[in-house]
Amino acid sequence: MTLQNKCQKSVKDVSTTVKSREIVFFLQLIMNSCTKYLFKSLVLIVLLTSLISCSNNNEELTEVTKVALRDVGHKLLLSNQDSTSVVKPILAFENSMFQLSFEESLSIHPDTLVKIVKNSFQKADLSGHYLTEVKQCDDGEVAYSYEIKQDIENDIIPCGGRQLEKACYIINVRFTKRSISVKPLYIILFAGFLVLALVFYKRKNKPLSVVKNENYAEIGSYQFYPDQNKLVKKATEISLSKKECELLEILAANPNQIVKRDELEKRVWEDNGVVVGRSLDTYISKLRKKLQDDDSVKITNIHGVGYKLEVS
Repeated sequence: MTLQNKCQKSVKDVSTTVKSREIVFFLQLIMNSCTKYLFKSLVLIVLLTSLISCSNNNEELTEVTKVALRDVGHKLLLSNQDSTSVVKPILAFENSMFQLSFEESLSIHPDTLVKIVKNSFQKADLSGHYLTEVKQCDDGEVAYSYEIKQDIENDIIPCGGRQLEKACYIINVRFTKRSISVKPLYIILFAGFLVLALVFYKRKNKPLSVVKNENYAEIGSYQFYPDQNKLVKKATEISLSKKECELLEILAANPNQIVKRDELEKRVWEDNGVVVGRSLDTYISKLRKKLQDDDSVKITNIHGVGYKLEVS
């Protein structure tokens, strides 16, 4: 091969290497951007899913509660031997308040009311925490009321044996602690999004480590060639002594981790039968100067322990 052909081949190889590095850098940039936006998108989706789920659950619970109260009204009328009059539409108000009213007058036995409401709510899987008030239609006075708190010992059910005479009554039920019915699908989706969000969050916040290629390792903006005892930053070559190269190679193999003084001294000096003294600190100082042009790379002294190559 002639000298001219060799030069052309060398230029071509260099050009290919530069293009490859540009492509790798471009792909890394895209991946970092995608990760950032994907994480934000996952958080947004989780929030929207939660809001939609809560909204749908509230609407569903309202409808289920209305059906349960109509069942209560129907059974109260049957307890009065009334199978012809109807229960008026159930009204829903703020603060989880619902109102049951009737077309005709009826008498209400407190024990029967408590039992019917409890059975109907249990069948509908509604909250076991509620306050029930029986009001007189003409003056709005409370003729009877009681409170259920799931725990029988905390239930407040007064005047159980006194029957209310036949009259027009309105029954208000206010849930003091609403139960939330979440569909299994929403649970699966929510759990899945949380796992994905956690994975991408950890990946995003993971400290950058040393990227190793075939012949060199990338330390920040530097290319470290341990076989050639040199650092390369852009087009500038920085020569390293044998000891500097050995120290940097050990630190680069453990990025963002503390390497103990004893280990560094043993591997670089003592294995070769040399007494160290203050040599380690001197060579670390030299390495710092040669890495000072990149703020994302620094060698930190962990007092009394060792050193850490921080790459961020």
